[in-house]
Amino acid sequence: MRSFLGRDILSLKDFERHEFERVFDVAEELRPFAENRQNTDLLTEKTLVTAFYQPSTRTRLAHEAAMHRLGGHVTGFSDPKMTRAGDFYQESIKDTVKMLEYYGDVIVMRHFQQGAPHEAAKWASIPIINGGDGWGEHPTQILTDLYTVYREKGYLDGLRWLAVGDMRMRTMHSLAYGLTQFDCPITFVSPPDMSLTDEFKAELEQYSLNFKEAEHVEQAIADADVILVEPVVQPDYTKARDERAGDIGLTPANYKITRQLLTTKAKSDAILLHSLPRMDEIPPDVDITRWSRYWQEAFNGVVMRMALLALVLGAME
Repeated sequence: MRSFLGRDILSLKDFERHEFERVFDVAEELRPFAENRQNTDLLTEKTLVTAFYQPSTRTRLAHEAAMHRLGGHVTGFSDPKMTRAGDFYQESIKDTVKMLEYYGDVIVMRHFQQGAPHEAAKWASIPIINGGDGWGEHPTQILTDLYTVYREKGYLDGLRWLAVGDMRMRTMHSLAYGLTQFDCPITFVSPPDMSLTDEFKAELEQYSLNFKEAEHVEQAIADADVILVEPVVQPDYTKARDERAGDIGLTPANYKITRQLLTTKAKSDAILLHSLPRMDEIPPDVDITRWSRYWQEAFNGVVMRMALLALVLGAME
């Protein structure tokens, strides 16, 4: 097995099956600290640098919380406008990351440019973790989702997935890449203008992913063991910030997961995931049903980041 020490976490295309399993094992080992709201001293001499060029609640704070749970330190920025990268100078990724590597031991980067964390990794002498890059990927989120399902079900192989939302999204890309390492058929449901591109479908066929597409959630939900939902009402992920202006519309019924739909169509033991934030694609009355797991998913996001930080910084091997 390749060592995780000093490794960049940029794409789930880089992960082999046993590496997913190793990360899950480390997450299980560290989980009691988060469950008991305790800190350990595994990374007491290490510092995490956050470089967030786009808004974030869960990804940034989950990484920060994970580092604190491991006894480490955190510095960084969450608004590029307050840095030389986002003001008059428009400092390059190379110049920025060459500075940031002197301030800590690992960098987690979210950026509106697809491939920006990969560019950072070319110049940094410390590990880079991709916290989401434009329409590219979001590997730590999907590691969290796979870990959540693994904890709930005890296995991944044989589970049938339903992914609903905008297939241009970085989470959907990472999900598809991740599932190529498991025997998990998946059905994608999205508006026509947000469907899988021909290029991406060709890539998934090369990876031998068992996938198909449907037009309506009702056509596929009955067979699903795992339902992963993302909004179809989306901001522009190629911008540093895309603020709401006027009426942005509502989610069409084809792509909503309602309590009635779950009650009448879904398997009784299906798992409903959403990385959040949400619009109206999952109404609040679904939150307290037996299907919802997005709050557990959020907690597992801290545990998963604890595992990744401990691995890339050499506290666990």
